[in-house]
Amino acid sequence: MGFVELLMVCAILPICCLAGQGAPERHSLYYVYTALSKAVNAPGIFEFTAMGLLDNRKIDYYNSKDQVKIPQQDWMKEKLPADYWEKGTQSRKSKEQWFKVNVNILMERMRQNGSDVHVLMWKHGCEVDKMADGSVRFVRGVDAYSYDGKDFLSFDDNSMQWVAPVTEAVPTKQKWDGVPILNQYTKGYLEKECVDWLEKFRTYGDEELKQQVNVSPPKVHLFGKADRSSNTLKLTCMATGFYQKEIEITILKGKEVIKKGDIGDVLPNGDGTHQIKLNVEAQRSDMDDYRCEVYHIGLEEPITKVWTLDGEMCDGTSAFLIGAVLGGLAVLILIVLILVFIAFKKKA
Repeated sequence: MGFVELLMVCAILPICCLAGQGAPERHSLYYVYTALSKAVNAPGIFEFTAMGLLDNRKIDYYNSKDQVKIPQQDWMKEKLPADYWEKGTQSRKSKEQWFKVNVNILMERMRQNGSDVHVLMWKHGCEVDKMADGSVRFVRGVDAYSYDGKDFLSFDDNSMQWVAPVTEAVPTKQKWDGVPILNQYTKGYLEKECVDWLEKFRTYGDEELKQQVNVSPPKVHLFGKADRSSNTLKLTCMATGFYQKEIEITILKGKEVIKKGDIGDVLPNGDGTHQIKLNVEAQRSDMDDYRCEVYHIGLEEPITKVWTLDGEMCDGTSAFLIGAVLGGLAVLILIVLILVFIAFKKKA
């Protein structure tokens, strides 16, 4: 699998939400930790990194070189006291040591030697819906580990048990499930503590986040890709550059709704904004009958665009691929780069 294909895999990972005017606002808080089995000679890639992500925006960061947890948003630095960052730094250092030990354990369990680089990743956090009346509803919690890019172990919030999709993870599952109080703590963190922190961070950054919504409405682009063997066109409507994820995008033929996008199709760009795109197939002779409508809080009025034969057409390598790459999940790009680097080293 090549670099672009790996990015595409990341880009299509869903973010599960519901959409529509008046629908709840979906918000998330995740922490992602990544550890390598040994150092690699590549710029920007460290043996251990940790980052916090609020609605896919990086809010804090730590790496094994600098060994300091630092804010990534001005409002995080302004609102949180110095001891928060000091305690956070000590916590990250402890986790860095934990990861080093456990990467070695997994390598032994997998019967791997130290010639190759291996990657252990942990993602944990929560998602909530903010209702129209201001109340918050817990949607789901995630506490999951992957090893070399494959699922290794995850926490089932309902049963309060760990799920082991591979044989090598069973010993860890049995050990952790054998301490029920730890599983109760994990459930409590996901459903209560994580939600409290999410709401606190959202409150701290509320003014800036609102400004971002106001100054960054979606930009809408239409594309058409011709099928060389027929008169069929692949029509794409893409909205990008917006902060607030709640958006309605619809492709119509005349008055008939052909396809409608929801928040589950929204992907983050690398700069904190988002993008969404819809694809439909159409006959070339009917293309002028198709239009795309976009509704978003950042727009003074909805955007409607119509495909025309003199629009942006692609007859070979699709421009959609470029859009998808640019909109790939920012948190996973580092992992992709690491895996590509590892694959390259194995071939060398």
